Parts: sequence; C-alpha cells; structure tokens
Amino acid sequence: MTEPTHDNEAHGGALGSRLNWLRAAVLGANDGIVSTAGIVVGVAGATGDRNALLTAGLAGLLAGSMSMAAGEYVSVSTQRDSELAALALEKRELKEQPEAELEELTELLERRGLSREVAREAAVQLTERDALRAHARVELGIDPDELTNPWHAALASFLAFTVGALLPLLAIVLPPAAWRLPVTVVSVLAALVLTGWSSARSGAAAVGPAVLRNVAGGALAMGVTYAAGSLLGAVGV
Repeated sequence: MTEPTHDNEAHGGALGSRLNWLRAAVLGANDGIVSTAGIVVGVAGATGDRNALLTAGLAGLLAGSMSMAAGEYVSVSTQRDSELAALALEKRELKEQPEAELEELTELLERRGLSREVAREAAVQLTERDALRAHARVELGIDPDELTNPWHAALASFLAFTVGALLPLLAIVLPPAAWRLPVTVVSVLAALVLTGWSSARSGAAAVGPAVLRNVAGGALAMGVTYAAGSLLGAVGV
C-alpha cells in the first residue's frame, strides 16, 4: 500500500519540476521578445538607419540574455545551497535522534490522511529503505536526485531570452525600410499570443486572459518606446 504512494509522489514532483522549467523557458522567451521589441521600436521611432537598429537590438539581446543568465544562476545557486543545507541538517538529525525523526515522519504521513497504524508502518518502511530521501521528500519537499543545477538554469534562461529576442531583431532589420515597423509589430504580437497561450497551458490556466494580458503588455511597451523615440527624434536628440 505504501509503495504506490511513494512512487506517485516522486512522479508528481518530477512533473512539477518539468512544468516549472517549461514556464521559465516561456517567460524567458517572452521577456526577450518584449524587451528587445521595445528597444528596436523605440530606436525606429527616432531613426530608420539599419545599422543603428541592429546595434541597439544586439546590445539589448546580449545585455538581456546575460542579465537573465546571471540572475537565474544566482537565484538557483541560493536555492540549491539552502536545499543542501537542509539535507545536511536532516542527515545529522537522523543520526543523532532517529526515534524522534521516525515519529516526525509518522505524524507528517498522518496529516496526509493515513491512519496512525498505517502511517507508522509506512514511516518504518520508508526509513528502512532510505531515511534521508523519505524525510527530504515528505518533510522538506525536496527530491535529493532532482536538485536544480544553476549552470543548466543559467544556460536555459540565456537561450530562452536569446530565441525570443531574435524575433523582433530580425523583423526590424531584414524587411525594407517602409515595412520594418509593421512587420515587427505584427510579428511580436503574434509571438506574444503564442507565449501567452503556452504559459497558460503549462499552468492549466485560462488561455484568453493570459493571451490578452501578454499582448496588451507588449503593445503598450512598443507604443511607449516608439512615442519616446519619435519625440527624441523630432527634437534632434
């Protein structure tokens, strides 16, 4: 009776981890789209020079992707350090006071709906099998085999942002001058529909509001930066 419960918990944790990675990738791409689109559209409001647009877009892409990667690395490193410290503390407690830890595990399983007898039996079996893993999953909500690698997280954020940023960058520099702005706006809004849909689906949320918020935010960002660029261009700054 206890074995399926233990396996289901592991599978659920792995699924949650995959969904978190998917949402992070979608959000990273979304940030790349919106921030780079805001930069190139703003510059386009001031000048139609292709070199200026390419320079601004590349600068925004590199700065944004490096910032995302560094931020993700620091964040995940801090989380990993905290998880390792919690695991080390749990390991020490299991060594120094095994009976108290067994009772704690029993009580935690009781809170999940098991009877006292079944919870005690499950706690004993899990402890005999792998006490640290049992406490890590049930008490701490940590899977010792699934600790996030900060380098992987940083690389994923870098790539997600870069992929997203490439769309508005290419859309603004490849078409003829007269088509640059409309092609960029349409491409960005279409991409935001896709990322809004993807983020909603990955989180099992309503698609309509997510897409609307995403598109409205991107449109507002481009509108504001274009207006600012046009104003600066008009006054010769």
